[in-house]
Amino acid sequence: MGIYLNPGNVLLKQARKSEIFIDKSMMIAELNQLVDSENKYVCISRPRRFGKSMAGNMLAAYYSKGCDSRELFKDLKIAQDKSYEEYLNKLNVIKIDMNAEFMSNHDEFLQVMQKRIMKDFAKVFPDVDFSDCRSFADCMLEVYAEKEETFVVIIDEYDVLVREKVPAALFNDYLWFLNALFKNSTLSPAISLAYLTGILPIVRDKIQSKLNLFDEYSMTDASQLAEFVGFTAAETQGLCEQYGMDYEECRRWYDGYDLNGVHEIFSPKSVVSAMMKRSFGSYWTQTGSYEALKLYILMDFGGMKDDVIKMMGGGKVDVNVYKYLNTMTDFHSKDDVFTYLIHLGYLAYDRENRQCYIPNSEIREQWVFSVEYEQDYAPIIKLVNDSKQLLEATINKDEEAVAAALTEAHIRTTNPLTYNNEASFQSAIGLAYFYANLKYTVIKELPTGKGYADLALVPYVPNIPAMIIELKNKKSAESAIKQIKEKKYDDLLEHYRGDLLFVGINYDPDTKEHQCKIEECVIE
Repeated sequence: MGIYLNPGNVLLKQARKSEIFIDKSMMIAELNQLVDSENKYVCISRPRRFGKSMAGNMLAAYYSKGCDSRELFKDLKIAQDKSYEEYLNKLNVIKIDMNAEFMSNHDEFLQVMQKRIMKDFAKVFPDVDFSDCRSFADCMLEVYAEKEETFVVIIDEYDVLVREKVPAALFNDYLWFLNALFKNSTLSPAISLAYLTGILPIVRDKIQSKLNLFDEYSMTDASQLAEFVGFTAAETQGLCEQYGMDYEECRRWYDGYDLNGVHEIFSPKSVVSAMMKRSFGSYWTQTGSYEALKLYILMDFGGMKDDVIKMMGGGKVDVNVYKYLNTMTDFHSKDDVFTYLIHLGYLAYDRENRQCYIPNSEIREQWVFSVEYEQDYAPIIKLVNDSKQLLEATINKDEEAVAAALTEAHIRTTNPLTYNNEASFQSAIGLAYFYANLKYTVIKELPTGKGYADLALVPYVPNIPAMIIELKNKKSAESAIKQIKEKKYDDLLEHYRGDLLFVGINYDPDTKEHQCKIEECVIE
């Protein structure tokens, strides 16, 4: 075994010893179908801490010659697949962590890496003459020519030079390196499978000419590999049951990524941290600075601020994900910015409706932090502050303050032509209470035994009351309170114990004024 060539299964062994290990081995079955086919070039992009390295280590352990991984895989799902035996430890693997290589040697990383890999070839294949080889691509060709042995090439963080500011000469050298590996028709038969991972999909200009033979699986189109990006609902629910954690609360915190119809993809880093610490909180966002998010939110493209406000209030906005060139420099519209944030995991993508949205409470909290003190984003700052004050006024049962705040919010966030539309009113109220997402599970139109509650707020922090909010048009706030009582909306909080507020809101479409009535009760 070498460091890069046939690296063995040590890293998978370490992962299997972890307290939490999710079986994603059926990804191997999907890739086995591509081995030695025209579709053998695969590029998977996903956010940081979404399992890129883990998947690469698993593939290396499965395919790599020079080790025996049968014991590691015997109790995993792949062991029952018909393709399992065909490639188990039967192919040569070259595995490169491109980020680690670049960070260690910077401008000289390509030369240093090539030399080290060529040393591995000399060690693993001592009977092959590599004296005429100038790259490890040449070495692969020599082995294939003499022994008819093929290779699986795994490159983790292939896009590191796209994301880092590097000299043009180094970037061009990197392009030539990729070209020598993957656009060489002579070398192609020696590659059984090429597997690249990165945060960004393949850049659609210079690099694409080198890597346009790759099929891409991304956060905008994960195709048949969708279930292997993040944790599925079933996997997360199983962990919640194992660790005695509330699954619905876990969904509110970390759910929300919808990949090709595989709904409810969860952030793995966050779920694992929550289980280990027995506490829900912001874990994935702590692995990076919110300054990175703020930098892009503050770009002043037309219509972007209004869309950000809508998404922070729980809405979705249209996005064209096909315009972005997948670079760190080519931002020409809000579509480019939103698409980039989808790939980073700060937004989720509804492929069916071609819309983006903030996926969960953990990410929404990061958006709030990113704009909270930015004067250039005055409309959102005002929204944040007004929403804070509205929530405080409601908790304090200040009916006049709540009514005044909702009157202003309704006018500010609703088109005059649709002001009297009931759906627009409900949307405006939901947006006005968006700050509650940082302290409550906010449920819109929650069904009960005798109707629907317009808005239910269930706290996940201590010492604040739950709320049921009922909306009326041209009636009275008292009638809204009466409806809550008559239809027993509080039944929907049967597992909640503590203070509960009934909040009745009525608006007059003629005067455009609101009334509010708040009553308190206790569920014991």
